[in-house]
Amino acid sequence: MKQHTVTDSPYGPLTLVADDGVLCGLYMTGQRHRPPEEAFGARDDLPAFSEATDQLKAYFAGELKEFTLELRLHGTPFQRSVWEQLRAIPYGETRSYGELADALGSPTASRAVGLANGRNPVGIIVPCHRVVGANGSLTGYGGGLDRKQRLLDFESGPALF
Repeated sequence: MKQHTVTDSPYGPLTLVADDGVLCGLYMTGQRHRPPEEAFGARDDLPAFSEATDQLKAYFAGELKEFTLELRLHGTPFQRSVWEQLRAIPYGETRSYGELADALGSPTASRAVGLANGRNPVGIIVPCHRVVGANGSLTGYGGGLDRKQRLLDFESGPALF
């Protein structure tokens, strides 16, 4: 049974979705591959949402570098393995699609990694924004390249002059 809530963030409203009380989705407005609203279930205030909202607030305040939320990620076994690799990318760092494919033991699977990355159902918490092109360039992001750049800039900390 799915339920959802909406919380504010510096990147616009975030829709949090839970499946039987366990967080399974975090979607931005205008996000590519965002499920239709009716797929989110009834609006509710579950404990999972309070914990997620608290951790997101701490993250956006610069006080939290790693989320510790229980997640229920719905996807193929390959997608879930990619999403686990995303969770291993440290705060403030990036990896290329090729590096993730290598880490999965499939060095020729960078395109498949990119497709799985784009289907990540729990943006920000599962940090798909930390994946860049082989040359370090920004590539597709379901939430938009502007948001991706802003998240990467945020995690890199204040510029030192």
